[in-house]
Amino acid sequence: MNERNQRTIRRPIQFSGVTIFTNHEIHVRLLPADENTGIRFQRRDLPYLKPIPARIENAVFRHRRTAIEAGGASVEMIEHVMAALAGLQIDNCLVQLDGPEMPGLDGSCLALVDGILAAGIVEQSTKAARLSIQQAVDVADDSASIQIEPPRDSDAKTTIGYSLDYGEESPIAAGSLEMEITPQTFADEIAAARTFVLESEVNAMRAHGYGKLLTSRDLLVFGPNGVIDNKLRWSDECIRHKILDCIGDLALIGCELHGKVTASQSGHALNRELVRAIQSSHSEASWVKAA
Repeated sequence: MNERNQRTIRRPIQFSGVTIFTNHEIHVRLLPADENTGIRFQRRDLPYLKPIPARIENAVFRHRRTAIEAGGASVEMIEHVMAALAGLQIDNCLVQLDGPEMPGLDGSCLALVDGILAAGIVEQSTKAARLSIQQAVDVADDSASIQIEPPRDSDAKTTIGYSLDYGEESPIAAGSLEMEITPQTFADEIAAARTFVLESEVNAMRAHGYGKLLTSRDLLVFGPNGVIDNKLRWSDECIRHKILDCIGDLALIGCELHGKVTASQSGHALNRELVRAIQSSHSEASWVKAA
C-alpha cells in the first residue's frame, strides 16, 4: 500500500541569500545522498562538526523558527528547505551551509523547489520508510491546536487543513484551507507561499538586532492597510505558508507521514510537539521501515 522507493537529487544545487535572524549572507549546497541517510545539515564553517540529522531528537526551541543542534552547534531556520524536500518526496540529501542559518530567500521555498526540479530527482533501490497514523494524536496550547488522524482511506497519504484567524482588527485575512499534499500540489499550490509578519513585529525584531539585511520585499510585511511594498500571490497566501511550515516541521519525524492533519493557529513549537507526541504514541510496529 502506497509503497515507493527512496529518492535523492540527481546533481548538486547551489544558492545563496541573507538570513533573517543572524544577519549573514549564506552559501548553500544541496548534495545527493546515499540510501537510508535521510536529510542532514552540515556546517561547512565548522569542519569538525559531523552532519546533523534533521530529526526531532535534535530539534531545539527557537522563537518563530525551527532549528536543530548537535555537537554544540546549531542550524537555524531549516523549515523551508525541509518543506521543499518533504513536499517533493526527497528522502536523502546533504545540506551544506557556511554559517548558522538557512537564508530566507523570498520567504518561501519556491527557489528551492525550482532548483530541485531543474537538477532532477533520482529513484533509489531501497523502499522508503513511512508511518501511517493508527490513532488520533493532538496537542494544544492556549488558542492553538494541531492534530493528526488516520488517513481517510487506504489510498490517502497526507492531507493538511489549516485555520487562521488573528481577529477582526488584523490586516491578515482569516480563513481556512485543506489540501492533499503531493509533489504536484506542493509545487503548484504551496511552495511559493511566503513568510509573513506584522510591521510592528518587524520593528520589534529590529530592536533586538534581527533582520538587518532584509527589506519589505524579502517577505510579506503587513501594515494596518495591508501588505507593504509587495503583492500577495494568493488571497490566502498566509494560510498556505502555514501549511508549508507544517510540512517542514512534520518532516522531522524522519519518514513519510500518512494521516489527516488539522491545525488551528499552530506554529513551529506546537508542530514539533505533535511530532514528539506521534513518536511516543505509535510503537515500532506502526512504522514501515526502509527495505
